[in-house]
Amino acid sequence: MSKSASAVARHALESVVSPRAHQNRLLGSLPEEEYERLRPHLIPTVLGYKHPLYEANEPIESVYFLGTGVASLVNTMINGDAAEVGTIGNEGFVGIPILFGDKQAPTSVYMQVGGAGLKMKANLFRAELLRNKFMERVMLRYAHAFFNQVAQFAACNTLHRLEQRCCRWLLMTQDRMQSSDFPLTQEFLAIMLGVRRSGVSDAAGALKRAGLINYRRGCVQILDRAGMEERSCECYGAIKREFDRLLGFFPAGVAR
Repeated sequence: MSKSASAVARHALESVVSPRAHQNRLLGSLPEEEYERLRPHLIPTVLGYKHPLYEANEPIESVYFLGTGVASLVNTMINGDAAEVGTIGNEGFVGIPILFGDKQAPTSVYMQVGGAGLKMKANLFRAELLRNKFMERVMLRYAHAFFNQVAQFAACNTLHRLEQRCCRWLLMTQDRMQSSDFPLTQEFLAIMLGVRRSGVSDAAGALKRAGLINYRRGCVQILDRAGMEERSCECYGAIKREFDRLLGFFPAGVAR
């Protein structure tokens, strides 16, 4: 790991180590005493680009509460083609199958934008859900919002133009990163949008020429967020409103 990468990793880890400073929306919703009971089991973890959180059809050993970065739920076909079907950031957690009593899933989850989070053993998470009904309710409402996101993605990928979908994806990523610039390769964005790399290059080029983004050396910078929202399809707003509706009863001050 380079010196600069090490510095980024340390900063990401520090953001989740400090009590209640991890900025995960779900953990931040828990009453102080309930969070404190969980804290000894929450392991601060740096999660680099492409880091696997769980693999398809393999036991899910841990759940993850992201503080920074973005994880991608990916479905891979028999021929090796892959497409993103959902994303997870600091508004949620990775490991929804555990919430419903399962131990594995037909999809994989890995980091699409590196960051840091809190890792918890799946068996401890399951036991805490049985003990803590408020925590169970919080996690179930998040799962509902996530499933709505997956449904919106399916409709979006069928009905909307690539440039619109690219704007939606970049806006959602910026929300999770809380920064106007973040690392991103065209190859990875092509997988996330389920298209060829040449299509992503055309869409990103159009956004760059319009002065909405800057893109070079695997890094995207959003220059005009309002303009991006105008070019995005309705799905960005629909997904955000649904998350706020289902998770909006939580206390203020948690990252949204």
